[in-house]
Amino acid sequence: MKKEFPVYDICKFTHTQEEDVIIKPFAPYLKAMRKLHFPHRHDFYHMVFFTRGAGTHSVDFETFNIQPYHIYFMAPGQVHGWSFEGEVDGYVVNFSAGFFKSFLLDSQYLDNFPFFSGNVQYSVMDIPAAEQSAAITVMEKAVKEADSRGRFRLDTLRVLLLEFFLLLVKSTGADKANNKVGHNHALLRNYEKLIEQNYTNHRLPKFYAELLSITPSHLNAICKELLGISAGDMIRNRIVLEAKRMLVNLDLTVTQVAYSLNFEDNSYFCKFFKNQSGVSPEAFRKGI
Repeated sequence: MKKEFPVYDICKFTHTQEEDVIIKPFAPYLKAMRKLHFPHRHDFYHMVFFTRGAGTHSVDFETFNIQPYHIYFMAPGQVHGWSFEGEVDGYVVNFSAGFFKSFLLDSQYLDNFPFFSGNVQYSVMDIPAAEQSAAITVMEKAVKEADSRGRFRLDTLRVLLLEFFLLLVKSTGADKANNKVGHNHALLRNYEKLIEQNYTNHRLPKFYAELLSITPSHLNAICKELLGISAGDMIRNRIVLEAKRMLVNLDLTVTQVAYSLNFEDNSYFCKFFKNQSGVSPEAFRKGI
């Protein structure tokens, strides 16, 4: 029997709202979506803000505890699943990759928000107590507006969501970073995007450093300063993540996964995977 994570497009989740955006209270949304297979992937951005509940949430094979006033973010393509304990509630936001592009002059504006980068280390945020009331107020306005039929409804939703994202960034103090730190964060985000586009064909930091117009040592220093890992580790981690996503499809042999990731030698792929993840590809499959 075929075993792989299904990929849901935003049309699967929409009922009365436009296909580009869905904003709802989480409890009724979850009830309506209980036939979904978990874990799964989306082709859209997905955010859940919990006001009550417990359990766990897995994103790209990393598991996090669910707590009130935690927010969980998923970018298109990430694998995720929920395991709830008791009643849960809060707010859910789904929006397509193009939802803001016609509204903002800078089509890459969302890249300013690390929680939509697709990097699992940014997938969870804890809203400080001082910001919790303001966060709920914005989401309540968004839910009400989503159910309205005003002429400027979609633009109002875009403004409210941007207000919410900016509130989250400010609550972490990221907006107070000095120019040097801000520049390094921008370089890191660009490096992550370049890895996403090229990791199957280019595995050396030197290639990416040239595209970023910096030296490999400078790139490595930025990665270690901001993430605590080397520039090379970032590339290798992305390859292993994609390997894990593919290995859960039992219709693919390990050799096919290796070739899909541009490994010409299956034994080298197995050695690479074990060195990076601590287990062999077959052992990983058994664990899943």
